[in-house]
Amino acid sequence: MRVFAIILAAGRGERFGADKVLQDLGGKPVWRWSYDLFRSCPQVTGVGIVCSSKNLDSIHALASDADFVIEGGENRQESCRRGVAAVPSPFDAILIHDGARPFVTEEIVERVLAGISEVGAAAAATSSTDTLRLDGTLIDRDHVVAMQTPQGATRKGLAAAHGTAEQLFTDDMALLEANGQAVKLVEGDPANFKITTAYDLERARSMVNTMETRTGLGYDVHKFSADSSRPLMLGGVRFEGCPALEGHSDADVIIHAAVDALLGAAALGDIGQHFPPTDMRWKDEPSTTFLKHASSLLVEGGWQIVNLDIAVIAETPRIMRQALEMRTAMANALGISVDRVSVKATTNEGLGSIGRKEGIAAYATATISK
Repeated sequence: MRVFAIILAAGRGERFGADKVLQDLGGKPVWRWSYDLFRSCPQVTGVGIVCSSKNLDSIHALASDADFVIEGGENRQESCRRGVAAVPSPFDAILIHDGARPFVTEEIVERVLAGISEVGAAAAATSSTDTLRLDGTLIDRDHVVAMQTPQGATRKGLAAAHGTAEQLFTDDMALLEANGQAVKLVEGDPANFKITTAYDLERARSMVNTMETRTGLGYDVHKFSADSSRPLMLGGVRFEGCPALEGHSDADVIIHAAVDALLGAAALGDIGQHFPPTDMRWKDEPSTTFLKHASSLLVEGGWQIVNLDIAVIAETPRIMRQALEMRTAMANALGISVDRVSVKATTNEGLGSIGRKEGIAAYATATISK
């Protein structure tokens, strides 16, 4: 049985108050947790994502190996229908999973697949541990279950159910049962809960709160250039009326130090390895390009930037006059808030080459975590 998993991530997050599938959970968005699980499952050989139109680009950028990333519909059932229609023909069983359930396990997947093999459709479910009442009447909780995902069925069964549906269902198994399909409920897991409220997200974060923190140090120095046509770039900001720095790129000494600090924290080499000065592609290149690249490498490795602290040593120009502008430019390039970037400046009290106004140096310390 060739199995394809569809992750539904097109919800509006109305009860949550924001797009919950994009919320950070342990260094990656919520939807990515289930995506990674299905990608690692030996029983599942294809994975696709159905998401909102506004998230197509961002989700595709982080899931470039997905079989598809497509736009969802106005409701869950329509999103599911579109996903089923997009599954390539070689697959004969399909799993549907909520992108807001980050803690699905391979064991749950195995149980659902066994149920599909047995009767043609199956879903994970959990029994209630609470006393239940309906309009003042006690309900026998032994006959009540809470539906989870993944839910799945044969490709033929799902396609037929969507093709004949005359009403909306919030559950794939209800849709299949309405079309006469037998359904087997298998054991789910209380930890496989759906993030619906802000409290659910905090609960999820507490479950993955095993954090690793690293620190990296960067240093760079550039001498002033005799080329009057070159602009002075510091922290991604142009300083008017000042001599430029000599270098292959735009010679932004602050960003170069920052890039080395970020790369060093994650043991990813240094700026010279990624952007060698012998490569003409980087001639006069804005150093924000290097900063964005370092950020993308950290994201790929599951790291998030905690803060970036930079100390500039220069007799000229007056760095702090444009400190906020520099902090903002670097924060934007890194995709973090400006309060996570610090820029300080001092002089060398007239000592050494910096003191003689021959150039500018910068130190950077980066803290990252995952």
